[in-house]
Amino acid sequence: MEELQERLNLPRLPRRMECYDISSIQGTTPVGSMVVFEDGQARSSQYRRFKIKAVEGVDDYAMMQEMVRRRFQRLGRARGDGKAVEEESPSKDGRGQSQTWGIIPDLVLIDGGKGHLNAVVEVFLELGIDGVPLASLAKEQEEIFVRDTPESIMLPRSSPALFLVQRLRDEAHRFAVTYHQKSRTKKGMQSAMDLVPGIGPKRRRMLLRRFGSVKGVKDASLEELAAVPGMTRTLAQKVKEFL
Repeated sequence: MEELQERLNLPRLPRRMECYDISSIQGTTPVGSMVVFEDGQARSSQYRRFKIKAVEGVDDYAMMQEMVRRRFQRLGRARGDGKAVEEESPSKDGRGQSQTWGIIPDLVLIDGGKGHLNAVVEVFLELGIDGVPLASLAKEQEEIFVRDTPESIMLPRSSPALFLVQRLRDEAHRFAVTYHQKSRTKKGMQSAMDLVPGIGPKRRRMLLRRFGSVKGVKDASLEELAAVPGMTRTLAQKVKEFL
């Protein structure tokens, strides 16, 4: 952390670092991840996942901007002293996100190159956030880009600081890919349910209300499916066949 502070000219020791990554295949089911390291160790309880909602098509920069905007929009103008600040409005995200969203990180790391970094800088300017150091780590040459510096920073291959940001970047990538795979699987199951003969919107709603999710419908027994109002044993068998 001391080496990273020196090489990136950070105003303080990067005790809390947050890293962000996007995962999608040709813009389908895009998701984002936020992972947190404190004192060089992963804090999985503070990881967060994002479904990209407002971006259509393949636009990694816009997807990254949406995720970062949602993370930092409650922060307002950061004081830059590393302390938690009051949110602009109460959080509705649950799971302790209200507290997480109010923390100012010592370093925000973006998985990507100079373009990804510039996209996030635009969001910070839009939100009036100052005093939060930004950097991006490009995979091919492991170049680090920082705000307001045109040249990249190349850390020695044996540098502990490089190992640290690589671990952070790789963890964000792993978390994003895992969430993306789950989202694609869920979407695929929902699509399969739409194809079941005789199961229209009303019966789908009844099944989902009874079993809670598509996976719950898939795991239900033939008898349990047939017992749902509006269902028959023949329809239940078709559900089992398609799911």
